[in-house]
Amino acid sequence: MNEQRELTRDVEATLIPHGAPYPLKAGDVVTITHRLGGNFTISTGFGMYRISAADADALGEDASEQVDEKAFDENASAPTDEEVRKVLEEVFDPEIPVNVIDLGLIYDIRIDSLETGGYRVEADLTLTAPGCGMGPVIADDCRQRILSMPSVCEAEVEVVWDPPWTQDMISEKGKMELGMI
Repeated sequence: MNEQRELTRDVEATLIPHGAPYPLKAGDVVTITHRLGGNFTISTGFGMYRISAADADALGEDASEQVDEKAFDENASAPTDEEVRKVLEEVFDPEIPVNVIDLGLIYDIRIDSLETGGYRVEADLTLTAPGCGMGPVIADDCRQRILSMPSVCEAEVEVVWDPPWTQDMISEKGKMELGMI
């Protein structure tokens, strides 16, 4: 891919892998290296950054095409584990062009009905490296995707470390995408 773009406005990006906010200025020339789950991984002469789908316009992209917001529907049926995993296939580690499901980063999903209507989904997420500062960003991406499901009105994604992640947890599809098989 590697498309060069000039930022059309100032934007707060996320420094990869530290996870710290980092301001980029209008007029900066960046290279889009990945378009993952609506978000963008970009590089500059100074590092690698993530620009969220909500800020796609700073790259000259149509932000409305990047963000898939769905309204809560109290009449929608309960989400299944499989449906939650399907929406999480749209979440990527910004350094690795494979989704969190195929990377084996989602350990557990729990779905509960709420007395007030709708459903609460909790998920356990791990990371490929314990020191990865992108954990909160990836967890929030997962949470937002889960909340986009019509019957879900609450979601929580917790970063866990047990069991420790290994490459053996990557799906066959993920291994093919990474050139491991």
